[in-house]
Amino acid sequence: MDRKAQYGGVDWFRLICAVLVIAIHTSPLLCFGELPDFILTRILARVAVPFFLMVTGFFILPDIQWDNGKHQKWLRQIGKIGKLYLAAMLLYLPLMIYSGYFGQGFTVRGLIKDILFDGTFYHLWYLPAAMLGLAIVGLLLHCFTDRVVLVISAVLYGIGLLGDSYYGITAMLPWMSRLYDGIFSVSAYTRNGLFFAPLFLVLGYILGKERDRGRKLPVKFMIPGLVISSVLMLVEGIGLHNLQWQRHDSMYIFLPAVMIFLFAWVLQWKGAGSKRLNRMAMIVYIIHPAMIVVVRLLGKLTGQTKLLVDQSLIHFTLVTILSFIAAGILTMFHFKKKQKKEMHRRAWTEISIENLYHNVKELQGVLPEQTKFMAVVKANGYGSGDLRIAGHLNKMGIDAFAVATLEEGIHLRKHGITGIILILGYTDPERIREIERYHLIQTVTDYEYGRQLEAFKRRIHVHIKLDTGMHRLGESYKDIEHLEKLYHSDYLQVDGIYTHLCVSDSLEPEDVDFTHQQIQHYYDAIDYLKQKGIQPGKTHIQSSYGVLNYPELTCDYARIGIAMYGVLSKLDDVKLSVELRPVLAVKSKIVTLKLVKSGETVGYGRAYTAEGDRRIAVVTIGYADGIPRELSCGAGKVLVRGEEAEIVGRICMDQMMIDVTDIHKVRVGDVVTVIGEDMRGSIPAEAVAMEADSITNELLSRLGDRLERTYF
Repeated sequence: MDRKAQYGGVDWFRLICAVLVIAIHTSPLLCFGELPDFILTRILARVAVPFFLMVTGFFILPDIQWDNGKHQKWLRQIGKIGKLYLAAMLLYLPLMIYSGYFGQGFTVRGLIKDILFDGTFYHLWYLPAAMLGLAIVGLLLHCFTDRVVLVISAVLYGIGLLGDSYYGITAMLPWMSRLYDGIFSVSAYTRNGLFFAPLFLVLGYILGKERDRGRKLPVKFMIPGLVISSVLMLVEGIGLHNLQWQRHDSMYIFLPAVMIFLFAWVLQWKGAGSKRLNRMAMIVYIIHPAMIVVVRLLGKLTGQTKLLVDQSLIHFTLVTILSFIAAGILTMFHFKKKQKKEMHRRAWTEISIENLYHNVKELQGVLPEQTKFMAVVKANGYGSGDLRIAGHLNKMGIDAFAVATLEEGIHLRKHGITGIILILGYTDPERIREIERYHLIQTVTDYEYGRQLEAFKRRIHVHIKLDTGMHRLGESYKDIEHLEKLYHSDYLQVDGIYTHLCVSDSLEPEDVDFTHQQIQHYYDAIDYLKQKGIQPGKTHIQSSYGVLNYPELTCDYARIGIAMYGVLSKLDDVKLSVELRPVLAVKSKIVTLKLVKSGETVGYGRAYTAEGDRRIAVVTIGYADGIPRELSCGAGKVLVRGEEAEIVGRICMDQMMIDVTDIHKVRVGDVVTVIGEDMRGSIPAEAVAMEADSITNELLSRLGDRLERTYF
């Protein structure tokens, strides 16, 4: 997902939540009265930590049934929080010693309890809660459906309520009170990773999954829903306060409803976010108690305790300012280190999952209602990563995939991709047991191949490829009797029949005529089978260009590959206009700048001669990385700081030279965009392919497989 483009509001609201947490611990409105402060810090500000948890669920919690790589991300996130927790414990260790934590009454059992549940310093409870909650929800999602996990999490939250804001009910019942006493011997509060965190993690996860499928809460419901649920929570909180039922006022019945509407609303906020904002919010959360100590110390040293501490609003303001200053300094240090580390990256690709979702929705919108989307993820998802692509498509509800080889199909199935997986190419009949074992669908490439498969007497599902004029794979449309025999096989279960339109990307009259002939041959064969009482099964004839140039065709599937990735093989016009966004971008960086005098030459063969003094940049990407060498000597362009720079001289194996004379403020380390968007400029993959006289499918898969991939 693209944080900057779509979820900037989440990053900004995290900062707001960090300020709310400071408010909880400094009571800014106490100087105006107990009730205003209670409303702010004990009711309204209680959205802060649930929001942090929902963000984690939204971005981190995987659909662990389809991608082992996501398992690793889940475990890495728990590990990252663990490292942060350890650093925070060490940071506050001197204060713990100073406050007498390790003095009389200290026990190892109590320390373990604090580390696992309550936090070793009062605000650090969130970190073990997030770790435990992630572990619980991740395991539940692995074992149960989303709905079951949501119910379990809601039940745990309900149990937690009776140990928190509704403890007054528990205290009235001796048996229940004894039960909760047992809970409190393990954790001081039910606001922890077992009872509190799972529900909000799951809510964030479900909202993210629904958004992936293109479903989101209508805007007209968000604000009224947020206002009504907030008012109800306010009434609930004040009522509980008057009854004096709370043991610890963190959990309310209406809090989950508030969080659903609030989170959905924040997702609509426009504006750029960044990882730096995210990091700042977390540092403010971690460091603000230290700033409370600093302000109190400052008050003592200056004799201004009444002003700096007792005046709660001033106290809150100073703590907030100091916390943000400290966070700003620390993040600046971190990102400078990160930029240094980034310099070690030579060249890479960036994969936009957001653009993938957009393209699929655009293409689904032009398909006939009865035609389902069959996603082509061969060649490692055209270099974009087959597991990531297919996994996200599964989350969108797509359950039909096409691959080139048996190995590609097994790879998807082993990693949990559900639905049908059609092998478009030839598979050695000796491997028929693997087709059966992994529930794959094999293409019958011709009648003789079908007989070879049948001889093994294994029941497998197949689709028949019909050769209607391309003369690559497929049984000829002229040998109609062979088709009939294949459908009457004893062991082969024929589930469908398809063909491939070899010039559907061309609108030249002779190519259009040829395509119409192919279409006619295909449907004639279908009609013949039906006349013989044979149900042909699933039909599919269109690939990407078939959909865009022949949208009137109605089949059961449309096999969509290159268009799904946001590019077309040619820049020719198509009949049906859709807005496609590039999924893959290719980037590198400038490592040196040279001033080349007029008449001097650059590169192998002295192929480029400078006409006038030129500023030449060396970029760390070349033909070994998949860049077509035909782009040499001015045939290709790249983007630097949003402006086009011409490739000069011959492209080398791992480097190339570009002319940046007319681009201002270019410096070493600047990112160079070979394919993709940069500020105001754009270099589409199809433009690179046309300049290089190369097919975009091949270009994308080559670049995507040879370079490190980063997902957004």
